[in-house]
Amino acid sequence: MIIGAKVKWIRKSHRYLGIFIGIQFLMWTISGLYFSWTNIDDIHGMQFHKKGIVSESFSGLISPSLHHPLMDIQSIELRTINHQPFYWINDKVLYNAKTGYLKDCVTKEEALAIADRNVVSGLKVKEIQLIKEVGKHHEYREHLLPAYVISYQEPDNLKVYISANDGAFQTTRHRDWRWFDFLWMTHTMDYESRDNMNNLALRIFSLLGLITVLSGFLLWYITSPTIRKIWKKIKK
Repeated sequence: MIIGAKVKWIRKSHRYLGIFIGIQFLMWTISGLYFSWTNIDDIHGMQFHKKGIVSESFSGLISPSLHHPLMDIQSIELRTINHQPFYWINDKVLYNAKTGYLKDCVTKEEALAIADRNVVSGLKVKEIQLIKEVGKHHEYREHLLPAYVISYQEPDNLKVYISANDGAFQTTRHRDWRWFDFLWMTHTMDYESRDNMNNLALRIFSLLGLITVLSGFLLWYITSPTIRKIWKKIKK
């Protein structure tokens, strides 16, 4: 059995390790509870999206290869912007699918129309802004820029993001998503991109957490009266 000074050292190490990583353990627990008690569809803002949207159909569309014979087409998508068809070609250029004219950028009015088509009715727009760059911690990080951000008066400080280049409905952000994002950051301990599960801080605290738990088991083992009695019987 381990006795005396060694027991004291293990107890002190366990106590100080618990204090050092206790806050992070608490954040892991709180964030884990939040994740398990929330609906991920609600976090993604699906409650603000219209149900059963029917895609508009068009006729008389021109062939992009005929109208632009010198363009090498690698990818093409048909986009609807304010009831008009557009080709989004090679993830770079937007052409009117009926006239073939190049469209430089989606207007604010068109962005509002796209948002109105995708979000539930009855929401009042507070403001609309064009953003061209965002920081690492912005709620619209890792999405297409420039983009229009449409802010609504209610509910939950709702914001909708529309790509200005191709008119795509990008994402929805609201209060619960922001709480989720903050807690996910504390859970992964990635305070920049949020999603790097291999960062150094998480690895260190995971190892320290394991050491703390194991030291607790060891402390129980070496101080348990029952274990001491068993050892005494073995020695006899």
